[in-house]
Amino acid sequence: MLNLQVSGMTCGGCVNAVTRAIQSQDPQALVTIDLATQHIELNTTLSNEQVRQLIEDAGFPIVS
Repeated sequence: MLNLQVSGMTCGGCVNAVTRAIQSQDPQALVTIDLATQHIELNTTLSNEQVRQLIEDAGFPIVS
């Protein structure tokens, strides 16, 4: 389980963009995003670095 704090997510479209970015490389990934706190929790076979790169490439900076 990976937990990340991301900035810049403001709407459901942002949530979908992050989810699609992760699932484009791991279709079985379970992605839970709390838009209010901009917190992402996911269960994936991808490495931490891969996930971070996918999220940042989608336009959302990782805070922690």
